Amino acid sequence: MVGVGDRGRPTGLFVGLCTLDVIQLVDHAPRSNEKLTAREQVVAAGGPAANAAVAFSHLGGAARLLTAIGKHPLGVAATADLNRLGVTVSDLAADSAEPPAVSSIAVTASTGERAVASTNATAYRLTPPGDLEKLVAECDIVELDGHHMELALAAAELAHVAGRPTLFDAGSWKDGTRSLLPFIDVAVCSADFRPPGTNTPTETLRFLREHGVEWRAVSRGGEPIVWAGPDGGGTVEVPPVRVADTLGAGDVLHGALAHQLAVTRSLTPETFAEALSAAAAVASRACGSFGTRAWMHGT
Repeated sequence: MVGVGDRGRPTGLFVGLCTLDVIQLVDHAPRSNEKLTAREQVVAAGGPAANAAVAFSHLGGAARLLTAIGKHPLGVAATADLNRLGVTVSDLAADSAEPPAVSSIAVTASTGERAVASTNATAYRLTPPGDLEKLVAECDIVELDGHHMELALAAAELAHVAGRPTLFDAGSWKDGTRSLLPFIDVAVCSADFRPPGTNTPTETLRFLREHGVEWRAVSRGGEPIVWAGPDGGGTVEVPPVRVADTLGAGDVLHGALAHQLAVTRSLTPETFAEALSAAAAVASRACGSFGTRAWMHGT
């Protein structure tokens, strides 16, 4: 795995979901037929790949997001938000007048836990663009969240041919995930990612190795990250933080990890653990404030 070294800013291609997030800070999750007055509100572009691209850009990288948003006013707002944060958007649904996926999120103030409702990527089936090979060749790393699976598969295959490292944000098992895994170099999974027949992080790590992923990890909130490589593995501590909001923490983890991996010349047990540790520190910082943007202020 060869990174940018001294050649300048790392460049990342992020392939996957973009939503418009409406985030409300509430005293408790609303009950049936209950109306709540929120303490605070954030409206921002969201989704795993989009949030990872924002983190990558904030940390000094050049991020491009390959996704579907459209020209509906809500989509225009999401694109403008990403552009403002330094993310270049390649919108494969640019001519669509339909609204983008909207995520409605309630964050409980006392715990930072969130409840999310969203259509995700169900409205679009994306055809890989004609310049995908060029986009992959121009980047140092490709990060994929598994949404828009046909597009993810095309990008991962091209990255494999071009020798570009691939990072998979495995949030949940999806149709097509099994086909994607042979083209993945690094997979970092949430505790909710349960491949068929697995129930524990150890089983998940073994499943990934059996399907071609050499470097893999399972994140578990504030608990240590469990990781494994071609020869052995270990754990990485997650810095403690007073949690204000867990929304997007895994996305930030992947964006920060993509940044670390993009400048890493080769992966060894030491460099992988160091990259995970650095990414975990950024993700923990993100949990200390409400919303998906406040963590970047002053850093």
